[in-house]
Amino acid sequence: MKRIAIFSLVALFLSCAGKQDLSPSETSKIVVESFYNKDNTTLKKHTTPEGYNGLKSIQDLMAAGKSGDSNFKVLEETADGKTAWVRFTTSYEENPELFKLLKVDGQWKVTQQGPREKGPF
Repeated sequence: MKRIAIFSLVALFLSCAGKQDLSPSETSKIVVESFYNKDNTTLKKHTTPEGYNGLKSIQDLMAAGKSGDSNFKVLEETADGKTAWVRFTTSYEENPELFKLLKVDGQWKVTQQGPREKGPF
């Protein structure tokens, strides 16, 4: 009986300690909500350094007076190896938005688009 309890605790610990395998859409939703709710710890965790710096630089201007439920809705998503694109709408903005994501150490992270880079949609 004691072995079962120990095994259960070890299994629980390992399942909680493992990395979450989030999809590009799930990652995008987390980034949007953490950006508008100014949860910069979460924002940094789910973005590349370039993505974080870009979003952080416009956060005060864009997130002013906006918070709460995002009503995040994916319009289109595509992934090709280590790059993904997610086009989505939220209650925070009138027009659809687009995120580029890179797979870094097995996790999708929102990154900054190049100045002339257009997504696939």
